[in-house]
Amino acid sequence: MPQKRLILASPLLEIMTSRLCQQLIENHQDFSNSVVMGLQPRGIYFAERIIAELRERTGKNIPLGYLDATFYRDDFRRRESPLLPNKTNVPFLIEGKRVILIDDVLASGRMVRAALDAMTAFGRPKMVELMVLIDRRYNRELPIDPDYVGMNVSTVESQRVQVEWKEQGFHSDQIWMVD
Repeated sequence: MPQKRLILASPLLEIMTSRLCQQLIENHQDFSNSVVMGLQPRGIYFAERIIAELRERTGKNIPLGYLDATFYRDDFRRRESPLLPNKTNVPFLIEGKRVILIDDVLASGRMVRAALDAMTAFGRPKMVELMVLIDRRYNRELPIDPDYVGMNVSTVESQRVQVEWKEQGFHSDQIWMVD
């Protein structure tokens, strides 16, 4: 039976989110040319939290989209059971925009690479920045590094990080290391 160790919960999660929002405000200032894209399935919950705080702090209506990169994954056809796609909802073009791509956990980098490919359907961005709640160091298979990191976690290949959001029906927001 897998063992779970709590690595982060509220209120530290809220403090971390505020810190990341402050970094975005410093780097994007008025957000006039910026959009946020949450990576399906769990990155959307973190993206919604980031957007809510940014809108509250800046008064700006920053566009938010949900991106599913399932069919762009290089292992899509190699799995024993097929991945089920999630909904993509990007109600804006990203042509010439500064895109902030948000996910909950960065591990191998393959999902981010797939997301970069999937984004091309919505235009060519001026630049793409990556924000992750958890960066699983030592698991990267591709040379992808996030621009904004909530927390770095050292893991081995057999471990995984599980993020539980209240929006998913969990009692509270918690992040676990699962052995």
